[in-house]
Amino acid sequence: MSEQTVAKPALLPRTRVETARLGGSLHGQRRTRRLGQIIATILALLFALFPIAWIISAAFNPSSSMATQAFIPPNASTANFKALLNDPLHPFFLWMWNSTKVAGITAALAVFVTMLTAYAFSRFRFRGRRTLLVTILLIQVFPNLLTMVALFLFLRQIGEYFPAFGLNTHGGLIMVYLGAAMGINIWLMKGYFDSIPRDIDESAAVDGATHWQAFWALIFPLVRPVLAVVGVLAFVGTYNEFILARVLLRSTEQFTLMAGLYLYVDQNFAQSWGIFAAGALLGAIPAAAIYTILQDYIVSGLTQGAVKG
Repeated sequence: MSEQTVAKPALLPRTRVETARLGGSLHGQRRTRRLGQIIATILALLFALFPIAWIISAAFNPSSSMATQAFIPPNASTANFKALLNDPLHPFFLWMWNSTKVAGITAALAVFVTMLTAYAFSRFRFRGRRTLLVTILLIQVFPNLLTMVALFLFLRQIGEYFPAFGLNTHGGLIMVYLGAAMGINIWLMKGYFDSIPRDIDESAAVDGATHWQAFWALIFPLVRPVLAVVGVLAFVGTYNEFILARVLLRSTEQFTLMAGLYLYVDQNFAQSWGIFAAGALLGAIPAAAIYTILQDYIVSGLTQGAVKG
C-alpha cells in the first residue's frame, strides 16, 4: 500500500509552471503573427488605394495641373467634371456608351461561345480533343500586340466586302476582342464543368433527354457562377482595353472611353490632368458596379473552376 501511494509531488508544480510558460509563449507568438498580418494588410491596402485616392484628389483639384496638385486640394470643386461633360469636341458620354456597348456585346458573345465550347471539351470525347485544348492555350501565350499589324490589314480587307466589320467600326473591334476573350476562359470553364458529376448527364439520358436538354435544364443552372466570372473578365478586359481600340478606330465618334480619354493626354497632359482624372473616375463606375453586383458569383466561380483542369 505504501508503494502505491508513492508520488512525485515536485513534478506537478513544475509541470504547471512549464505549461503556463509554454501557453504564454504560444499566445505571444500568435499576437506577434496577428500583428504582422494586420500591418501587412494595412500596407497592402495603402499600396492599392493610394492611386485611387490620388485620382480622386486630382479630379476635384480646380487647378487641373499635375505640377501643382496637392493630395488634399485647398479649393476643391467640380470644375473638372463640368469641363469634361460640357466639351463638344470630346463627347464623354458617347465614349462611355461606346465602351459599354462594345464590352457588353463582347462579354455576352464570349460567355455563350465559351460555354458551349467548354461543355463540348468536358463532356464529349473526340479525336484531336487534347491537341485542340493545348493549341488554344498556346495561342494565348502570344500577346495581341504581336498581331496588331495583321489585325489592321485583316480588318481593312474585310471592310471592302463587309463594311460593318472593317476598320473604324465597332463590329470589327468586337470580332477582334471576341477572339482574344477565348483561350484561358475555355480552360477555366472546362474545369468547372469537370467538377459537375457526369451522373447528371447519364440520368438525363436515361430519361430520354438530348444533350442540349440536359445542358440547358440541368447543367446550366449549376454553372452560373463561372459564367459570371467569364462575363466579368471579358467585360472589364474589353472595357479597359486601349491599344487595339486606338489603332483600329479612327474617328472621334467611334472612340471607346479609353481611346477618347487619351486625347487629353496626347494634347496637353500637364494642363488637362484634372479633366483626365475626372473622366477616369466616372469611367470606372460601370466596371465597379458589375463587380459589386456579381461579387458572390465571382468568388465561387473562381475557387471551384480552378480546382480541376
